[in-house]
Amino acid sequence: MATIAEKFDSPQVGNLSAKKTYVIEGTDDELEAKGLLIATSPGFYEGLTRQNFEVHYLGDAAWEGVANYSKNPPVVPPATGQNTFSFDTSGGSQHIVASKGTTAFGTGSAAGDNGNLINASKQGADGIDITIPQYSWSETYYLADAAVTQGYKGTLYALTGKTNLAAFRGFNAGEVLFLGASGSKRGTGDWEITFKFSASPNLSGLTIGTITGVAKKGWEYLWVRSVPTAVGSLGVLSQKPVAVYVEKVYDAGDFTGLAIGN
Repeated sequence: MATIAEKFDSPQVGNLSAKKTYVIEGTDDELEAKGLLIATSPGFYEGLTRQNFEVHYLGDAAWEGVANYSKNPPVVPPATGQNTFSFDTSGGSQHIVASKGTTAFGTGSAAGDNGNLINASKQGADGIDITIPQYSWSETYYLADAAVTQGYKGTLYALTGKTNLAAFRGFNAGEVLFLGASGSKRGTGDWEITFKFSASPNLSGLTIGTITGVAKKGWEYLWVRSVPTAVGSLGVLSQKPVAVYVEKVYDAGDFTGLAIGN
């Protein structure tokens, strides 16, 4: 049978805080050790409120338990069914080989026209890395144990790396990428699961050189084929775009399987 006893040097008391320390023996079960600590350590001590508790395994079926007290009101964890939200608009990075417009400076018509290709030469167009609009966010839900089945975990796994098949969180189809979920069980109760997403806008009406009407979904990949071409009055070999390709690199998925609404 597991036992618990307060240590000889406990409690340790400060101006606005205190810590009571215990030794728990006779169990290898962390949940049992925590249960004994909760049941034994008082909720209030010398006008201070118990804020949190923790146990540390010492080996040989023994634990150290610590209960921390302060003047602040106790931290109440979210209840089952509640959720939290965080976001980041830092933007993403994308390599591009064509600009939205070019201003050329040279002698007469010597500069020529590269069809908006960036760092173009007879060998090719090197392009540059730019920052593009990208909205990343995470949502944390507290789901009942009965809802987090092996089948549900499999659905989360299968939807990771998929784009939204239909409108989701106000974004159009194809704009949201599901980056995956991470979860942990809160004791013997519910599950805390965090879902991570990133959004990139669908684009249409793009013009690259003389090629117009280019459209791509947010997570599709666009690249340009160019050929060596004499440009400018000096006839210098550079590159001009002859084709634009939009590649589908992610499959779409039905985000209703996440069971967190649209």
